[in-house]
Amino acid sequence: MATVIYHLVAAGEWQQAGEVYAPASLATEGFIHCSTAGQVPRVAAALFAARTDLLLVEIDPDRLEAPLRWEDCYAAGERFPHLYGHLPRDAVRDARPYRPDGDGHFPAVVDR
Repeated sequence: MATVIYHLVAAGEWQQAGEVYAPASLATEGFIHCSTAGQVPRVAAALFAARTDLLLVEIDPDRLEAPLRWEDCYAAGERFPHLYGHLPRDAVRDARPYRPDGDGHFPAVVDR
């Protein structure tokens, strides 16, 4: 089994998606941004500070139909998983709330 990857999304946006999820980044950037468990808290803090409506979508890469590429798009010395196509619901293992604690820090994510 491949390493589980994660995607952060507003709960309302996720609920509106049908059998396939295709966020705006797929149209504008050509891929869906994803992260490893270790990357999630930093991504959440950088892009979603103080948001309390996020879901952490857990994805099984073995069930993806579109290409998954590990890339360092920002020359930061770190590769992130990018999904170059839609995300089918049957590739999602779980979608659960992901909220900051009382101090505004997002919790560590442990692969299950």
